[in-house]
Amino acid sequence: MTNNNPIGVFDSGIGGTSIWSAIHDLLPNEKTIYLADSKNAPYGQKSKEEIVALSKKNVEFLLENNCKLIVVACNTATTNAIFELRADYDVPFVGIEPAIKPAANNSQTQVIGILATKGTLNSELFNKTAEMFQNTKIIEQVGYGLVQLIEDGNLYSPEMTQLLESYLQPMIEANIDYLVLGCSHYPYLIPQIKKILPDHIKIIDSGEAVARQTKNLLQDKVGFSESTDNDPIFYVNSDPKVLESILEYKYPVIKKDF
Repeated sequence: MTNNNPIGVFDSGIGGTSIWSAIHDLLPNEKTIYLADSKNAPYGQKSKEEIVALSKKNVEFLLENNCKLIVVACNTATTNAIFELRADYDVPFVGIEPAIKPAANNSQTQVIGILATKGTLNSELFNKTAEMFQNTKIIEQVGYGLVQLIEDGNLYSPEMTQLLESYLQPMIEANIDYLVLGCSHYPYLIPQIKKILPDHIKIIDSGEAVARQTKNLLQDKVGFSESTDNDPIFYVNSDPKVLESILEYKYPVIKKDF
């Protein structure tokens, strides 16, 4: 089955590029369109109604660009809006949610930590998933301020280090052996997080799992591209400089109001 239309990926900002990167590495022949709604970041502090409305706006932009499959590369948008998106649009969706299952199933201490946005931790989908692991103690921490610092290009600022230490130290004291990153922005913090966590604590994010699910959907339902036109396109509705730097200036970034 052949389908040369692009894969659409959207996030509340630049963080979903960590998911995009995993998809691009696994499926280098697929054309991708990435949408960074940085003007409205972070989604994690917004109401469910706002998150659903913003997600629908992003989906409609990607559908106007003929996307054959849409990856919701945002934990907050997935946990709050994926059911509505699947009900309203006739296109396959791949969502992203915190990887509680592998952490809980592999934990030796039966204590895991989850660093996520308020919107994700408060969502019905997250709480239903967490309830499946009654024998595991889950230490939840809202990453207040982290997304905004990343969006502002302050990845390595003293304020970032201070926030991460304050969020992670109680988890270390609670004897976690897995840390789940419940926001697509947070993989960019792994170098700093590793400096704070003891070596035995493993860090899990969802990028590879999302890429595998995307590939499965292409194989089973949508079709792979056979086109040679597979250069990715990046759109952002705020200053493109931070997105350009995260992409290491390898790709042009188009500023567009949407």
